[in-house]
Amino acid sequence: MDVLSDAIMIMRSGRPRSARVAWRAPWGQRFPAVPGSAGFQVILQGSCRLIPPGGAPVALRVGDVVFFPHGHGYGLADSAATPLAEPACDPLEDAELFVSDSVGHDGPLTVTLCGGYRLDPRHAHPLLHDLPEVIHLPARPGHHPELRAAVDLLGNEVGDPRLGADTVVLALLDMLLLYILRAWFEELPAPARATGWAAALADPAVGSALQAVHRDFAHPWTVQTLAARAGLSRAAFSRRFAALTGRPPLTYVTWWRLTVAAGLLRTTDTPIGEVASRIGYTSEFAFANAFKRHYGTAPGKYRRQNITSPVREGGPLGNAGTDV
Repeated sequence: MDVLSDAIMIMRSGRPRSARVAWRAPWGQRFPAVPGSAGFQVILQGSCRLIPPGGAPVALRVGDVVFFPHGHGYGLADSAATPLAEPACDPLEDAELFVSDSVGHDGPLTVTLCGGYRLDPRHAHPLLHDLPEVIHLPARPGHHPELRAAVDLLGNEVGDPRLGADTVVLALLDMLLLYILRAWFEELPAPARATGWAAALADPAVGSALQAVHRDFAHPWTVQTLAARAGLSRAAFSRRFAALTGRPPLTYVTWWRLTVAAGLLRTTDTPIGEVASRIGYTSEFAFANAFKRHYGTAPGKYRRQNITSPVREGGPLGNAGTDV
């Protein structure tokens, strides 16, 4: 797996939700803050105004995508002057994977596709901390065709569900989240790419080392072997890696291994010794000590306190310790 895919997979919890809503003007809806979540809105038809927590309203048109990576509240309305109604429920608590609804009166029509993801902030990858409160991706011809294709497919499935729709919608929601984040990273202006995780992922040397760690985190990495993968001297690589990611190389390797281990303990019944082996520890004792230093509790106790439903195969938990 690559860094972005792993970062999303390890933080996701539960099933995402989505809804296709037809709004008839005049209409206004408040979407409250939902800690531990991320949400999106896509304009499928018509236009509306985004009412952010602070700042001026933003005009949204057909094809625009708005993403709220930290679960902050906002409003949508046909006009900035329309009062915002309070929500009847939390869409992330709805038992259905996707729903369709109609709201409003008899004025001009706007159709939106919205959705939300449950995220566990305890296991957030630092690259997600760099994301702004709101990501607005305006529709522009020729830009991010894969994102536009995912939006069209998801809108069609939610609006007219057919056989296999649950599986298709789940896959498309995962794709949409990754495409949104990929588009945001690609559209960052040059000054914003100069620091932080955007710069780390774009940097050929540091990016290469990060991808190597995520593809085979059980490998006995050293600063020297990572520097060789990056094509830099040991000292130059260490300085550049720490400057861009905020952590020395081996500190990051250890953090990621233990993050994957915590996911395995929460979501599988894999024996602790095997968990240790999968993430690159040669002994269960060494793993237990490292895990306790990081999480403040022994692996077995952590598992008993945090066990959840099994994860989907294919992420960092499904292929732990293997090359991709």
